Amino acid sequence: MPSIDVKGVSHDYDLTETPGAPVTLVFVHGWLLSQCYWQPLVQQLTPHYSCLTYDLRGFGRSQPTASSGNSILRGYRLQDYAEDLGLLLEALQIKNAWLVGHSLGGSIALWAASQFPQLVKGVICLNAGGGIYLKEEFERFRSAGQQLVKLRPRWLGYVPLLDVMFARASVTQKIHRKWGKQRLMDFVTAHPDAALGALLESTTEAEVHQLPLVVSQLKQPVYFIAGANDRIMELRYVHHLASFHPSFGECGFNVAEISVCGHLAMLEQTEQVAEIIDRMVAGKFIPEAVDCAD
Repeated sequence: MPSIDVKGVSHDYDLTETPGAPVTLVFVHGWLLSQCYWQPLVQQLTPHYSCLTYDLRGFGRSQPTASSGNSILRGYRLQDYAEDLGLLLEALQIKNAWLVGHSLGGSIALWAASQFPQLVKGVICLNAGGGIYLKEEFERFRSAGQQLVKLRPRWLGYVPLLDVMFARASVTQKIHRKWGKQRLMDFVTAHPDAALGALLESTTEAEVHQLPLVVSQLKQPVYFIAGANDRIMELRYVHHLASFHPSFGECGFNVAEISVCGHLAMLEQTEQVAEIIDRMVAGKFIPEAVDCAD
């Protein structure tokens, strides 16, 4: 897999170029994950689009080396990762991008659209939302996350059947056990500074309240795809953030809800997600069930 230097850190990426493709779809993964989870979706979309996947700084294979020094310590705010993404697009000479961001990656994609409007033509947030700061819930989440990051011995990846637990976590539709193994590997290998920094920097009260403002100021199309059974990013949080974009209207015209789907929509309902993305990019998305009577 090729790699490219971004701010002193080698970033692993994969770019499939489809001749005549109208845009390049750029996929941004979530916290403690990697670009691997986009593979089934990319296979569905490459006949029509060029597709770029990459590992965020400190995750997957985009790890610092001895020669990197302190380069990775440049910040873990959403804005910092958005800057990484913009520099990656410039380095690869991608000037017509639609960003597809999962969970934390959705927030990064929104910030990148704000910082690089000349490169980003639209954003699709998958299992991503927010903008509501609930102090006690966020404090519990941050505390639990910190413990998860600190208590990650490498040997954890060799514990029998632990991959089965990871395959079942946060999903409604059953996914293959290999994805549990991948989640476990990404969990234990994420750089500790990046894992902790991305968690803490993205969940401050100021950062949470800033995200709706970013969405409200975007001129590009912005869409959201949500899992009806997502317990990590519930529908109400998706609709809340989506409502700040002008295209939301009175009925949530920029939100697609997928039934029987948890927090990993790209694996749980790959074909449906691919179809929705295709319609959104083409400007032909219409929610299947819209009721404005209330």
